[in-house]
Amino acid sequence: MSTRGAREIEFWLDFGSNYSYLSVMRIEALAAARAVRVVWQPFLLGPIFASFGWSNSPFVLQKEKGEYVWQDMVRQCRKYGLPWRQPTQFPRLGVLPLRVMLAGAGAPWIAEFARRVMLLNFHLDGDINAPAEIGAILTALGQPAAALLAQAASDPVKQALRAQTEAARVRKVFGAPTFLVGGEMFWGNDRLEDALELAAAASP
Repeated sequence: MSTRGAREIEFWLDFGSNYSYLSVMRIEALAAARAVRVVWQPFLLGPIFASFGWSNSPFVLQKEKGEYVWQDMVRQCRKYGLPWRQPTQFPRLGVLPLRVMLAGAGAPWIAEFARRVMLLNFHLDGDINAPAEIGAILTALGQPAAALLAQAASDPVKQALRAQTEAARVRKVFGAPTFLVGGEMFWGNDRLEDALELAAAASP
């Protein structure tokens, strides 16, 4: 969790979230330019939505919103120079990479792992919950894929993801991406720079 006065930003994300894709691909470079540390906070959006009485993403439940968001993603990816392919399955379940993120918490490869998982989902239209796909990403990053996948399937890591999701609910996180800087919340990719500016203004 963030410490008051620290130059850091908590990044709450779900790999099934299309707007989280935009932030995952941008946050590390933007934070480094401001000397801000990124604290990765993976969690599951599904249980948060369920707590609101929603059975699915609002982009699926509301036809007009869904039509809009895919047009918006084309614009936003063009704006940021990111590759884009509308996934054939949305939202895609991404429990496995979230658990891998928790298993490798604090490791230097976490940010690149997150970027590659997002590209698998929103550029290559691949299954981000498949052990073979996630294992291939870990191997490409020079990590012990079998050991990390086994750790991700362990009860302690499963419980850690449940705890993360509950922590998000308690802290009133209602969507992804969400950024927390001290006691301030910022929601949405278009608020990333605002959150980083506040974090950069904190005392080192």
